[in-house]
Amino acid sequence: MTTTVTAPLIERLDAHQLIGCVEELADLLIDTVDGGASVGFLAPFDRAAAVGWWKGRVEAVSAGGVAVWVARAGDRVVGTVSLAFPDKPNSRHRAELVKLMVHRDGRGQGLGRALLATAERAAVDAGVTLLHLDTETDSPAERIYGRAGWTRVGTIPDYAADPHGTPRPTSLYYKQVGAGSRDLHGPGRHR
Repeated sequence: MTTTVTAPLIERLDAHQLIGCVEELADLLIDTVDGGASVGFLAPFDRAAAVGWWKGRVEAVSAGGVAVWVARAGDRVVGTVSLAFPDKPNSRHRAELVKLMVHRDGRGQGLGRALLATAERAAVDAGVTLLHLDTETDSPAERIYGRAGWTRVGTIPDYAADPHGTPRPTSLYYKQVGAGSRDLHGPGRHR
């Protein structure tokens, strides 16, 4: 079944909403792994493990260390992206973009780019001036990051295994966002 996503509804989840979405997010994670994306898990990926992984994010979301967005097509979750915020005082100006995933039925329609733009805007609003990520080298995700102005800084050989257990190279990216402030306290950050 192909889902046409013309105007996705993207919303940030609080901890309670995340708990309510873990089943749908587990479906998305399983689809992503089954589709061959290297997002940290090996195939076959057990449903209970997928649900457990998302439940394991609830505390970090509640504490503000992780922000999670979902994209919906109708009432179905078809995409997600997260930002992980460091807790060390010297790194509060940056965040890591993690788990950008789009269901195979919703790919090729700009949803990945919309999720990425949402996370970038939220990072700026949180006072973040530097984003970073890693992704499998030569994966479709690399095209999204390159087109969105991210800078590839290098490749690490055999960094992570793909879902079939084969070691693959990983590309590292960064993007400066916002006003480019060098103030490590930044707007919205605690001094």
